[in-house]
Amino acid sequence: MDKYRCGICGYIYDPERGEPRNKTNPGTAFEDLPDMWFCPSCGTAKRRFKITKRP
Repeated sequence: MDKYRCGICGYIYDPERGEPRNKTNPGTAFEDLPDMWFCPSCGTAKRRFKITKRP
């Protein structure tokens, strides 16, 4: 699965890990997150995330 970077603070959302701070289960694809999902680090909207390139 691809990872996504917050365009404001640089937080990386990794679908394989999920995000317990906003109750996102491991294995949840970014596309499946609700539109109201937000960055757990800075609170910015999901639309501000961009796909990152895997090394």
